[in-house]
Amino acid sequence: MQEKPRRQSRIQKKNREAIMTAALREFSARGFAGTTIDQIADAAGLSKPNVLYYFQSKDAIHSELLRGLLDMWLQPLRDLQAEGDPADQILAYARRKLEMSRDFPQESRLFANEVLQGAPRLEPILGGELRQLVDEKSALIGRWISEGLIAQVAPHHLLFSIWALTQHYADFEVQVRAVLGPDHDPYAEAEVFLDLLFRRLLLPHSRE
Repeated sequence: MQEKPRRQSRIQKKNREAIMTAALREFSARGFAGTTIDQIADAAGLSKPNVLYYFQSKDAIHSELLRGLLDMWLQPLRDLQAEGDPADQILAYARRKLEMSRDFPQESRLFANEVLQGAPRLEPILGGELRQLVDEKSALIGRWISEGLIAQVAPHHLLFSIWALTQHYADFEVQVRAVLGPDHDPYAEAEVFLDLLFRRLLLPHSRE
C-alpha cells in the first residue's frame, strides 16, 4: 500500500511560505545565478539548514516558483474563448495581462530573468505546453480574421505584442515610474492607452 503524504503542520506551511516569498523577492531582483541559499534564508528569517530541510537545493526552490508562475501566467490565454465578440475577448486578455503586471511584478521579473538566461529550466515548457497553447489560440484568432470579425493581423505576433506591451510595466517598472513621476498611476493610464491601441488595430477595415 502506498504511503499517504504527510500533512504539513501549521509551522511547516508557514516556513514554506516564508521561503517561497523570500525566494521570489531574491530571484526576481538578482536572477538565479546571483541568488544564494544563504540570501534566501536570511530574507526568510530562517537558517540555511532549515531552508534545506524543505528544499534540497536552490534549483528546487526556483523550479517550484516557476511552475506555479507559469500555471498562473497561462490562465488568461486559456480563457480566450471562441464564444463572444473576438475584439472584446482579445482586449480582455490584454487587460488581464496588464493587471497581472501590476499585481505580480516580482513574478513577471522572475520569468523575464529566466528567459534572458536562455530559459534552461523552462525550455521544455516553452517549446511544449506554451507553444501548443499559443498555436491553438493563434488558430482561433486566424479563424476570426478569416470570418472578417477582426482586422488582418499576424496572430502569433499579436500575442507577442500584448506580452511585450503589458509586461514592460512590471519588468521596467523603475524606468516607467522615473519617467512619469511619483504622482502618476502608470497602470490606469496604460489600460486606457492599450485598449485604444488594440481596439483600433483589431477593427476590420469595413468598419473604419
